[in-house]
Amino acid sequence: MWQGKNVLIGVTGGIAVYKACDLTSKLTQLGANVKVVMTQGATEFVSPLTFQALSRNDVYVDTFIEKDPSKVTHVDIADWAEIAILAPATANTIGKLAYGIADNMLTTILLATRADVYIAPAMNVHMYAHPAVMENMQKLADWNYHFIEPGSGYLACGYVGKGRLEEPLTIIKVIENHQQQTTLLKNKKVLITAGPTVETIDPVRYFTNRSTGKMGFSLAEAALLHGAEVTLIAGPVQLATPVGKLVRIDVTSAKEMYEAVWQHYEMSDIVIKAAAVADYRPKLTFDEKMKKAKGPLHIEMERTKDILKSLGEKKKDQFLVGFAAETTDPINYGKKKLKEKNLDAIVINNVAEEGAGFGVDTNIVTYMNKAQKEVHLTLAPKLEIADQIIHLIMKDYEGRE
Repeated sequence: MWQGKNVLIGVTGGIAVYKACDLTSKLTQLGANVKVVMTQGATEFVSPLTFQALSRNDVYVDTFIEKDPSKVTHVDIADWAEIAILAPATANTIGKLAYGIADNMLTTILLATRADVYIAPAMNVHMYAHPAVMENMQKLADWNYHFIEPGSGYLACGYVGKGRLEEPLTIIKVIENHQQQTTLLKNKKVLITAGPTVETIDPVRYFTNRSTGKMGFSLAEAALLHGAEVTLIAGPVQLATPVGKLVRIDVTSAKEMYEAVWQHYEMSDIVIKAAAVADYRPKLTFDEKMKKAKGPLHIEMERTKDILKSLGEKKKDQFLVGFAAETTDPINYGKKKLKEKNLDAIVINNVAEEGAGFGVDTNIVTYMNKAQKEVHLTLAPKLEIADQIIHLIMKDYEGRE
């Protein structure tokens, strides 16, 4: 899809500019006509000459430098672009776009263009989570700007968390999929659960699991990119809400998740149960902290309601997808779960496998549909895995009798 495509890359000031160099190079190699526009801050990290060499085109920085008197440069570039990618996107530039401020070459072009605009943020984890930044991103998403969520990891500031510019190959893949399938989930209501549940013992102690919610949140982001209306029910996680037409409901316990899911199940077209819900909870809980006593402690546990099974039993037209996180014989256990809980598909992964499971940014899964046809998805960032899962779900959804 990139051959001959006019692609504008907007580069703002941050250490992640070096990834924009790689993005420019890769798109040029794929046959795109790439033009780069930089803010003054971006030139403090990488010189325009670097982007000129990689794109084989002039690089634009100053609004008032008009090389061709027959054209108004910022309008000409805005009209020329078919796809615009803002990478890295700083909080400053996101804020300017959200409030219509055009005080440099890049913001002037982005406000004038009618191209599809993809924004890939990169910033400190606390900046990214700041209410003002989240509000600005939501505003832009409501105006049909498309966001490519940052990854998590070690940041240049020394923090570890969400805010790292997504890898160039992932950015390219997300845009390819979005360009080809922007209406894949149009008018579809997708219900997704994510993260762990917490089962209280007393005001100090609780039982939980290792789920971080990253896979579920990646599925929500992928569904948004394909035009869905998403309801995301999340257990206790430390993740920013994906930007777009999404309602997030935060819950704590398995009981709360059960109730929240059933409030939205009837109106959903597709339900993806990616949350790691507790199978057991303490039978007795205490209002005050339990004190130490001599000898061992015995806590009697009782079963929680099986949310997935209850959904399968009362399923009407919903397409129901479960997850199976296993450590032994995952395919057979997944196959059993698929049948017993009346699912339309199941996503199976071995959480003991390196690069898969909880707390990492990658995954390795097997997608199995109702006919027990298996599709093995190899190691990739969770957003890529999520995007592939969405495509597989829609293929089976549309192929139902």
